[in-house]
Amino acid sequence: MPLLEPKPDPLRPDGHGRAPRHDRLPDLLARGTPSRLREELTAVLGREKVLSRVSDLVRYASDASPYRFVPQVVLVAEDLDDVTAILAYAHGKGRGLVFRAAGTSLNGQAQGEDILVDVRRHWEGVEVLDGGARVRVRPGTTVARVNAALAPYGRVLGPDPASAAACTVGGVVANNASGMTAGTARGAYRTVASLTVVLPSGTVVDTGDPAADEVLARAEPKLCEALLDLKARIEADAALAARIRAKHRIKNTHGYRLDAFLDGATPAEILRGLMVGSQGTFGFIAEVVFDTLPLDRAVSAALLLFPSLPAAAAAVPRFTAAGALAVELMDGNTLRACVQVPGTPADWAELPRDCAALLVELRAPDAAALDALEWAAVEVLDTLETIAPVPSVANAFTRRAGTIAGYRKARKAFVTAVGGSRPPGTTLITEDFAVPPARLAEACAALLDLQAEHGFTTAVAGHAAHGNLHFLLAFDPSSPADVERYAAFMDAFCRMTVERFDGSLKAEHATGRNLAPYLELEWGPRATELMWRTKQAIDPHGVLAPRVVLDRDPHAHLRGLKSVPAVEPLVDACIECGFCEPVCPSRDLTTTPRQRIVLRREMARQGHGSRVEDALVAEYGYDAVDTCAVDGSCATACPVGIDTGELVKRLRQLRHSPREERTAALAARNFAAVERAARRAVAAAHRSGGVAGERLPRAVTGALRRVVRPDLVPEWLPELPDAAPEALPATDRAGAAAVYYPACVNRVLGGPGRLAGPSLPEAVVALSARAGRPVWIPGDVHGTCCATIWTSKGYAEGAAVMARRIVEAAWGWTGGGLLPLVVDASSCALGLGREVVPYLDGRTRELHGELTVYDSLVWAGDHLLPGLTVRRTVRSAVVHPTCSMERLGVGDRLAALAAACADEVVVPVDAGCCAFAGDRGLLHPELTEAATAREAAEVAARGFDAYLCANRTCEIGMEHATGRPYRSVLLELERATRPCGRRRRPFPATADALRPAGRGRPILPLASPPDDGQGLCRDS
Repeated sequence: MPLLEPKPDPLRPDGHGRAPRHDRLPDLLARGTPSRLREELTAVLGREKVLSRVSDLVRYASDASPYRFVPQVVLVAEDLDDVTAILAYAHGKGRGLVFRAAGTSLNGQAQGEDILVDVRRHWEGVEVLDGGARVRVRPGTTVARVNAALAPYGRVLGPDPASAAACTVGGVVANNASGMTAGTARGAYRTVASLTVVLPSGTVVDTGDPAADEVLARAEPKLCEALLDLKARIEADAALAARIRAKHRIKNTHGYRLDAFLDGATPAEILRGLMVGSQGTFGFIAEVVFDTLPLDRAVSAALLLFPSLPAAAAAVPRFTAAGALAVELMDGNTLRACVQVPGTPADWAELPRDCAALLVELRAPDAAALDALEWAAVEVLDTLETIAPVPSVANAFTRRAGTIAGYRKARKAFVTAVGGSRPPGTTLITEDFAVPPARLAEACAALLDLQAEHGFTTAVAGHAAHGNLHFLLAFDPSSPADVERYAAFMDAFCRMTVERFDGSLKAEHATGRNLAPYLELEWGPRATELMWRTKQAIDPHGVLAPRVVLDRDPHAHLRGLKSVPAVEPLVDACIECGFCEPVCPSRDLTTTPRQRIVLRREMARQGHGSRVEDALVAEYGYDAVDTCAVDGSCATACPVGIDTGELVKRLRQLRHSPREERTAALAARNFAAVERAARRAVAAAHRSGGVAGERLPRAVTGALRRVVRPDLVPEWLPELPDAAPEALPATDRAGAAAVYYPACVNRVLGGPGRLAGPSLPEAVVALSARAGRPVWIPGDVHGTCCATIWTSKGYAEGAAVMARRIVEAAWGWTGGGLLPLVVDASSCALGLGREVVPYLDGRTRELHGELTVYDSLVWAGDHLLPGLTVRRTVRSAVVHPTCSMERLGVGDRLAALAAACADEVVVPVDAGCCAFAGDRGLLHPELTEAATAREAAEVAARGFDAYLCANRTCEIGMEHATGRPYRSVLLELERATRPCGRRRRPFPATADALRPAGRGRPILPLASPPDDGQGLCRDS
């Protein structure tokens, strides 16, 4: 063990005397998967695909539902061979298994009590077909990722669930998810052209193959016979067939799609329909081909406020008749809860309790068509009595993209926003039902009466145009009285929906576990028995998703309800929805933000010092703390802004010894010496790598990491550049338009060694002067820092020392805030602009409030570019928008500046946080390699003339990932606008022309060779 390895005990949740929870993991699982099961599956799949530690079991035991079932083992399937091997094992051993992708399901479909199979990690991929008319998708791909690939073709998927950024296509099809606009016509059942399925027997069938029925007949003759027999039975019963058709005229995902027997003529066609909405109980969906829909880009929307929920619901049919594609309903509780969603007007908190809103959205292919739709909608609006109790409510249509995006964000955040404001210790139930749209107002009134009768204060929202309502209930699952109250409400609600409205108990979230006991209530004994027969025909041994959809236990919905113990105020609002996971850099390496919280909650369920807690704490250090990039991407994705990185920073601080804290504070107080030493160390490492090759510096740093601690000693990477020049460009204070603060990372690390030219500070100074906006670099910037070095590692005292020093210095440099402060690294601009604030005292906080901090992208894009003349461009550039840029909201400036320098600019669809995170990519290179894998593959698929970013360590991380020389877009902008005829150190024609041997096939320059080392001038 390394000498300075931190003790794990500080990672235990507070509360030495806490009582164990009723649903805690038993100590029998402290060692994880039973050894025999682990050994057998390792022999089948290999050790790396079998996740068996107790941490693995716990982090996969929760999804977005109120349930929690702990698997015995988690398997990571990489391909169809793995899937068929797992099915064969489960079949032979009589074990059950559940396939899980995103884990965003709201009814427990993504949980299992035996074998759980992760089919997200290795199952991503999109292939656009027929000019966008169709698209082939692998099941682990998010809906948002598919739509991004379709957007250039003017097409979109039909299903549009609120969780599109997180939910995957496999889950969307398996649950027949829909969304705001899908209704019954645009959902998965109607838009899936074909799918490839692995049946429980291991048979693989592509229903789009012309020979699919032949394959199925040879491999599964009994199944084919059973499917055709069931079809004949249904068709022979005219009343039943009519009932099935009637049930699917409104949205309905409760039970199986029996209309597949009416719509399909052959076994393969029937199977295609049955797989949609099968919730993982019939087979594994390995690939889907969708028929896509036109992407109407002309949009208008209005948020209309009404005095009551029934009054809002009564207006819905009129807007639908006027051509609205989406009419979304939100009650007062929902609107007020959405205040915590970033960007929502603050005065929504003052909205009346009984009010409700409609979000009416119109979409058309062009402005003229939108004009006609808007005219019809306004005519309806003029006849309605709306209210405007707060200034932000205008009750008018708008075409402003930002405003419409804000409305959508608030509506889509319904579950998380309301769930985030629930009472501590309660779990969240999300119900979802549909009634005939004409009876929506009546259903709203009945729902309000019912929740009042049972003592619940619900929040209601829904896809009102389709008669589809969602509501949320919060209760304490550890309280028998609360559980009984919930059970009584559910009985009354289900009977009301079925007997009074002939509605569907699950409109789009699927049966899962919590509505399984009510299947026969809605469908009747005849149809329900046919569903059981269908399951028996396809999965005769009951291997797949036991107790999902079909469960004869009348109390099944009360089993496995999870407690939600408080752990830290920073994250207690989390409802485990999983929206954070697609943007998390460590999602394919260790844990995600949701899993970090889930693991903490399991620790809190345990009695202090239990064997399970000991095991979880021991594994949490690397899995959750060391490999978190603390980049804040999770806060951007989380509808209520939970930043799990802040929790990790706090945990890092708790792990520090007093000596470490003192050392960190000493480094802050003497940072000028630290900066000089760092510059010398970088120069020495660069020289040793140049002389002795990679082996010596890698061996030295590797030995130190083993002896000291990997989280303290960086690993040497061949992409590390030489040291930056110690001297900064000479500038004048007089006449300066801004103060330029070169970040410490750019004072220590030089530019890419393979690209000659000015340093970044030289480029910023030259650009500013060239645009008539000169900058001044203070003479005493050495020894200062934005404090991110300390804040990201949880060194509170050192962070406070540096934060106060830099704010005082910046206030003085800028003349008390009269001049803006330009920072040339986005992460440092974020640190200095926002993240230092908690570490300031009263005086420095006041000084900070007077500062204007500009990221260099804003300075260049908004203040310099208008005064610059572009004289030469390269043909193509790819950009890497960093997580800091996204949090600052300046990612668009990176693309705009690149567009000034290149004829073609590509923003990778899979661009995300590189996780280099200052030095985190040196301490844990495996984190950056995992985080950048998708983006790197996309970048490497073709050559570019320039690889651009605006954060030096991120550039190093991307160079490590791709082998391409990333550099600041400001360096490229300086080259592009440099006056003709001046000679400096020459730039190469293209970046790819400099790719070294061993990095792949050299690419010939795409741009013309420069005439004078600078590129061809447009005005020469």
